[in-house]
Amino acid sequence: MLASSSSTAAASSISIVAFVIAVLYIAGMWQIFRKAGRPGWAAIVPFYDLYVLLKVVGRPGWWLVLYFIPLVNIVISLIVLWDLCRSFGKGWGFWWGLFLLPFVFVPVLGFGSTAYIAPAADYDARDAAGRYMNPA
Repeated sequence: MLASSSSTAAASSISIVAFVIAVLYIAGMWQIFRKAGRPGWAAIVPFYDLYVLLKVVGRPGWWLVLYFIPLVNIVISLIVLWDLCRSFGKGWGFWWGLFLLPFVFVPVLGFGSTAYIAPAADYDARDAAGRYMNPA
């Protein structure tokens, strides 16, 4: 009986931690979308959140189909993460953070002081040297 109650307590603790992480991640994505001028509620709608993320980083909407192809979806996810970093003026260090600890770095990007610059994949927003032009 003691083993049963301790395993139940452990499962409850893990569930609570997972719930808190999920809420932080969703709140961070909500803020990222809002910073980019998109509806924040899109962060809670399955598949539409990926579509909006593709639009935030400047990729075409049809890339959503690529998320359903095994192995290709991994490559596309890495590219979109990199574009997300560049859209907010972040570099490789932040990309590694988003890749390894997204539940920490997504809220940092969403709630931090970093401003949305422009869609990274939109080449019209960059000058000849590849630097982002000031959209304002």
